[in-house]
Amino acid sequence: MQCFRRQPKLSKSQENLLLEESRKVAALNGKRLGLQDDQDLAFLLRGSHLLKVKSNSWKRERFYKLQEDCKTIWQESRKMLRSPESQLFSIEDIQDVRAGHKTEGMEKYAKDVPECRCFSIIFKDQRKNLDFITSSEVDANHWVGGLGKIIANSNSMSQRQKLQHWIHACLRKADKNKDNKMTFKELKNFLKEVNIQVDDSYARQIFEQCDKSRTDTLEDDEIEDFYKILTERREIDQIFSKHCNGEATMSLDNLARFLQNEQHEEGGGPELALSLIERYEPNETVKRQKAMTKDGFQMYLLSASGNIFNQSHSCVYQDMTQPLSHYYISSSHNTYLMEDQLTGPSSTEAYIRALTKGCRCVELDCWDGPNSEPVIYHGYTLTSKILFCDAIKAIKNYAFKTSPYPVIISLENHCSLEQQKMMAHHMHTILEDMLLVAPVDSKMCEFPSPEQLKGKILVKGKKLSPETEEVSDEDEAAEMEDETVKNEVEKKRESEKLKLAKELSDTVVYCKSVHFQGFNDANPPDYNEMSSFGESKAFKLAQESGTDFIRHNVQHLSRIYPAGWRTDSSNYNPIDMWNVGCQIVTLNFQSKGTEMDVHQGRFQENGFCGYVLKPEFLLDEQSKFNPKSITDGPWCARKKLQVKVITGQQLPKVNKSKNSIVDPRVIVEIHGVQRDNDKKQTSVIDNNGFNPTWNEAFEFDIDVPRLALVRFMVEDFDASTKNDFIGQFTAPFTSLKRGYRHIHLLTRNGDQYPSATLFVHINILNSD
Repeated sequence: MQCFRRQPKLSKSQENLLLEESRKVAALNGKRLGLQDDQDLAFLLRGSHLLKVKSNSWKRERFYKLQEDCKTIWQESRKMLRSPESQLFSIEDIQDVRAGHKTEGMEKYAKDVPECRCFSIIFKDQRKNLDFITSSEVDANHWVGGLGKIIANSNSMSQRQKLQHWIHACLRKADKNKDNKMTFKELKNFLKEVNIQVDDSYARQIFEQCDKSRTDTLEDDEIEDFYKILTERREIDQIFSKHCNGEATMSLDNLARFLQNEQHEEGGGPELALSLIERYEPNETVKRQKAMTKDGFQMYLLSASGNIFNQSHSCVYQDMTQPLSHYYISSSHNTYLMEDQLTGPSSTEAYIRALTKGCRCVELDCWDGPNSEPVIYHGYTLTSKILFCDAIKAIKNYAFKTSPYPVIISLENHCSLEQQKMMAHHMHTILEDMLLVAPVDSKMCEFPSPEQLKGKILVKGKKLSPETEEVSDEDEAAEMEDETVKNEVEKKRESEKLKLAKELSDTVVYCKSVHFQGFNDANPPDYNEMSSFGESKAFKLAQESGTDFIRHNVQHLSRIYPAGWRTDSSNYNPIDMWNVGCQIVTLNFQSKGTEMDVHQGRFQENGFCGYVLKPEFLLDEQSKFNPKSITDGPWCARKKLQVKVITGQQLPKVNKSKNSIVDPRVIVEIHGVQRDNDKKQTSVIDNNGFNPTWNEAFEFDIDVPRLALVRFMVEDFDASTKNDFIGQFTAPFTSLKRGYRHIHLLTRNGDQYPSATLFVHINILNSD
């Protein structure tokens, strides 16, 4: 057991001094968040006892308190922990704060407690939720309200404010004796904390430059001077100087010229320039002069207006009145699974996470359960089970929080007639008016549009025909390589066909599941009949009959799912399926990697609503486009993409050991038709994750820009082991902005880092 050195006992006056200092720091950070004198914030800073819930028999009282940095929560622990840091968790890691019984744990283990005293913290990564019971409704409201305000206000802070907040938190962490002064040793620890390694002589040079009082410590204004040196952006200073004709500020006319000539902004005249000055210039005197300082210019480049992603694409900007088959649809495979396909847990939380990530098609594998209640799990495996009705409740509660456009429930039904009727009953009674039970227009001979189906939940599944009560079974488990599973499926296939309850059949309106009969079928399927394809079959069809597949997908929906051998929940690359117009290209949302990055990149545009309109050449029933053999046609609009990777900012540590500093390099990838796919990388910068400089340029030829996505990935190079992922950002080529731009990096889970960015220059040229 590790022993800890007892801290020296403080005198009463020292304790009061520290307490007063903590109050000042908390007040300053509260002010930065726009929460000065906020009662909820004051309550969280005092802390309170909460009952932490894990099971019916495990409810432990612990003390929880917001730290003075207003960024972390301290939790009391009775265990001997290795470090105080293990008792902290960051508010930046919180995905959601839910009042009441809104998690599986609360529904199971806190049913006897009034909802008004309950709340849950849901994290962005895969760690378990924290479920709490408070002593009163007032306390619960303080926690839910206070955390909600901190998260909302942190998200609305400018990039510069986030950086200041982070720097000051790191400074406080480095100030070991909490005297609000920084010794040279503390300065060196701080530099490691912010992921930069400098030699002692350079660190000493910065220290002495700022130590104007010659006390061998930095305090107050000296720390501010140090902060300014640390956060200086020389590359932005140079751009600013170049475009302000040697003046101290950039005039309205010069800013307008910069926006037009360098940033290639549409309508980038004086009107746009003035709006940016009004929004980002911090100096009121300069603002009144209709000019911009260096600080204002940097704030503009770090803002949404200076983002590489076209902000007009961050809202729904596409035509949403075309048939459903004309859109790519964000889709999840075996949505109920949190981990692997064989032994991992099933959870309603997986549905919530997928839907809040913009997913519009979720899958439910349904089996007979006890007490006439159908359950969901991965059949023939050891994955845990959840109730069908609980999954439907989660879908109802979260279907339209991220997007108003329709959600498709993809049913894989293995239930008896009795439990099928129960499934239909639950969908009707829980979803109520959300459930689509009749055609939007009985005279239509094509799919309704996402606009017509707003707020509706559609069911995809088998449907009875007038002449039969039985349907063929479609069991994705047939493709699994596990012999036990294969034997079970074969036994089932030898038995009679599946009987389908009329009540369940009637819930299927537009997405009738049928076996694929080929592209040259003499009796083409109705528009509302759709097929599911295993990954291997789909890729073979795309390779051998790509143009036929495209034409089929103009009027019909195609659903693609991962191969059965992917028991680790790995994913295939969805690009090839999108390139032939497949709409419902399902991925395992719980798995992280390039494939999910590309998926998120595809649906980043159009307001992240889960529907993206396919290019015109994939909507033509006479299309001659073949992604495997590019010929001249309307799809060819050859471009040259020129990328200059200039610098990086605040790249996070991936190896948490104290002395580990990042050695970053940037990889730029093109994902599109086969001949456009490409990858280029910068050199490695040793020991600098805080402000690495590359200044390296690359050029890419892109023949079919409408299908291309660009991925920027940063990794920590390690010559002896596998390189560690640091962050990435992926966007459609057509959503890139030209000029000097910041790329705001995303975590492995697809969430934005508070302040990690790349600074790049983008140019796009016609190459015909």
